[in-house]
Amino acid sequence: MASTTNLLFLLLSAFCGAAAAQQRSSNISRGSSLTPTSNPFWLSSNSLYAFGFYKRSDGYFLGIFLNGIPEKTVVWTANRDDPPSPRTATLQFTTEGRLRLQTQGQTKEIANSASASYASMLDSGNFVLYNSDGDMIWQTFELPTDTLLSGQRLSAGKELISSQSETNPATGIFRLKMQNDGNLVQYPVKTPDTATYAYYASGTYGSGDNVTLHLDDGGHIYLLNTNGSNIKNITNGGLSNENLYLMRIDPDGIFRLYSHESAQNGSWSSLWSSTNDKCAPKGLCGVNGFCVLIDNRADCNCLPGFDFVVSSNWSSGCVRNFPEDSCKSNDGRAKLYTMSSLENTWWEDSSYSTLSLPTRDDCKQACLDDCNCEAAIFENGNCKKQRLPLRYGRRSSGDSNILFVKEGSSEVSRSGSKGGPRTYIVVIIGVSFVSIALFILTISVGVQEDLRYWECWID
Repeated sequence: MASTTNLLFLLLSAFCGAAAAQQRSSNISRGSSLTPTSNPFWLSSNSLYAFGFYKRSDGYFLGIFLNGIPEKTVVWTANRDDPPSPRTATLQFTTEGRLRLQTQGQTKEIANSASASYASMLDSGNFVLYNSDGDMIWQTFELPTDTLLSGQRLSAGKELISSQSETNPATGIFRLKMQNDGNLVQYPVKTPDTATYAYYASGTYGSGDNVTLHLDDGGHIYLLNTNGSNIKNITNGGLSNENLYLMRIDPDGIFRLYSHESAQNGSWSSLWSSTNDKCAPKGLCGVNGFCVLIDNRADCNCLPGFDFVVSSNWSSGCVRNFPEDSCKSNDGRAKLYTMSSLENTWWEDSSYSTLSLPTRDDCKQACLDDCNCEAAIFENGNCKKQRLPLRYGRRSSGDSNILFVKEGSSEVSRSGSKGGPRTYIVVIIGVSFVSIALFILTISVGVQEDLRYWECWID
């Protein structure tokens, strides 16, 4: 009996020792390193998540991605606005406990923290640095980019920012902010946190100064206040704990809940989104562009007389396709312009003057007569004069307004680029000078030939 007990004890000890060794093996010690082409990442112990280099067409980025499924889904990127690294780059967890990226003779700190004793890629998808006491001193869960994973939270005052595209992780043009007033709100980037620029809100304003956004293992997105009480269910939750879930603000400005089946050959599916209106995100079409829904798909168009700056990138906005010229001609008379019209569109109200006018033709003429007016919105007897650029445009059948946009007439177009007719005058004068010089040179050569002839004849 004693021998059996001893044998069982030895087996349990061996098993526990092996389990502990496996746990230790998931830890990353000082002196470890990664390169894009050999030993490119550190795996979590469940082999689901990886921290390291992932490839894009123009190089390598450093981040966290799902390695345990066919779709290598990126959930976090370090220094996302830096250019991609070449294949010769190296990530080092130095002997001093610093996490550094070395590329083309430059060194960049990845984690702004105290010296770490070891690191670990956790099964939750969180990459963590620890001190010698085993306390977390830095973690990616506290520095999200565009995604939240199960068990992760978005603290008050922090925000998720979309990527530029599905293949470019650089900072995009939309943000989701957990405000200090308790409201969860979506805005375009580089705008104040005010209702004017919002296009989604949780409606929890005034719920406290420490509200946090959470995603749990059952696909439940919710808000907790400072007391830990649930103040808002964003989604219902109660889904299978066997699936993977993530929440992301996508490049199109909509934040969505995604689910991935636990099976290896599964795929991501969208379970919930902040809006079904793909034209709702303000700024999707850039300045001087407006969004139109076609079969529930967002499509961007430019104002009349405008073209996209970059045809493949709507958010780059639109610019005039005719020369900009002075509103007044040299003799002080107004030049001829035309006004194009666009009905049933909504734009940000950035008018510098509002007039009460009875008809749309009066509004159009008022803009034509005003050199400062580049567009005007007429609605319900109000004529709102606007300067360019116009922002946040979208087709809206519920708006009965009409937008007038000033365009150059054929006379203005013939005047050429900046400088107008003066450019042609300069060219004509230049050509004239060249012609005169060639004429004088020809005469001088002829005279010299005649002198040589007479000198030879006299001799």
